Amino acid sequence: MEKEVLLQAKGLNAWYGAAHILFDLDIEVRRGEVVALMGRNGAGKSTTLKALMGMLDKRRGNIRFLGNDISRTPPFHAARMGLAFVPEDRRVFTDLTVMENLAVGRQPQRTWPDGQLAPEWTPEKLFTLFPNLGAMPQRHGGRMSGGEQQMLTVARALMGNPYLVLLDEPSEGVAPVIVEQMAHMILELKAKGVSILLSEQNMHFAELVSDRAYVLEKGQLRYQASMAELAANDDVRRAYLSV
Repeated sequence: MEKEVLLQAKGLNAWYGAAHILFDLDIEVRRGEVVALMGRNGAGKSTTLKALMGMLDKRRGNIRFLGNDISRTPPFHAARMGLAFVPEDRRVFTDLTVMENLAVGRQPQRTWPDGQLAPEWTPEKLFTLFPNLGAMPQRHGGRMSGGEQQMLTVARALMGNPYLVLLDEPSEGVAPVIVEQMAHMILELKAKGVSILLSEQNMHFAELVSDRAYVLEKGQLRYQASMAELAANDDVRRAYLSV
């Protein structure tokens, strides 16, 4: 049986000012699925996530989350519905401790449309997922490494008990050991039924965690397939992913 579609965008266009960045993208993410948005720098990956979340002033197209139209709603509306966004630039509250950062993200537990309880996250559960954070609950965000801040940003998003997480470049600029922990975290989330749409350039990382992939170039969708098919397609990877 095919899993239900959680997030669907049809004909998604987006602009920064007068600059047209995304062109008629069709994207969907199903329940319990990890989907990678692949492409070189400037392909439009981060813009796609921001457009889905409602963070751009100018976007056009149809976006549905859990069957609800969020094409013209502000970001807080999507967040309250259970769509989480983890930005590439982290944005932790540097003057707040780890525990205080987590408290900022707290939302009530959610229930799936079929009546099942969605995963509920507490600081204790998150410290099991991110042992580094568990070792420093009272450390201020400004006194953490980039990788630790990345973990904290993800953990804070999970405190909202989301159905789906938009994860922007999780492996970018962090140490290999943190990348490994991020991959483990994504697989753990998937096992608990959380869906993830991640923007990523690192083919190895994407291959470790993703079920399917969309490949973007210059704001256009050039290829979509299972992750295994993309990994086996040298021509596509050379054309759109190699540096």
